[in-house]
Amino acid sequence: MSKDNPKPEENTAEAADLPFFTAVLTPHRSLGPNGFLILMVCLGVVSFVAGVLFLMIGAWPVFGFIGLDVLLIYVAFRLNYASARTYEEVSISRTQIIIRKVGPGKRREQFVFNPFWVRLSVTKLADEGVTNISLLNREQKVELGSFLNPDDRTSFATAITRALSASKSGYVPTAG
Repeated sequence: MSKDNPKPEENTAEAADLPFFTAVLTPHRSLGPNGFLILMVCLGVVSFVAGVLFLMIGAWPVFGFIGLDVLLIYVAFRLNYASARTYEEVSISRTQIIIRKVGPGKRREQFVFNPFWVRLSVTKLADEGVTNISLLNREQKVELGSFLNPDDRTSFATAITRALSASKSGYVPTAG
């Protein structure tokens, strides 16, 4: 047989390892780059005008402290945007579950589970919805989507529950 047309049994073995469920979870930030620029310009203008007024009445040290406040707000937002680059990738095939967690900076973690030996734990509260999603193995507990809002966490919990059920039952949904 040629390389272009592999044996059917090789094809099914490869198909079992292909992920049928993938999700990339990212945190939501409500203030975009343009909004951040507008906010900082407005804060800068208001602080400068207030600082000049304090300077005119002779309270010159206040001018520097008002500038320091704007600088601290800027640094806080920059740190917030850096943490927004966090994401989690979840991939499920019939033979394995791969979770990649990428944090700010160079922090990366990867977890690999066998779907038959993993248990999904979903914690719900009546008034909040899903508050925690975890995959449990004998040695490990991996929390998923801790940065998501409750509606997104609930939606993801439903999707991963279905995917794990399909993986364990042997029925792999097709995209057709």
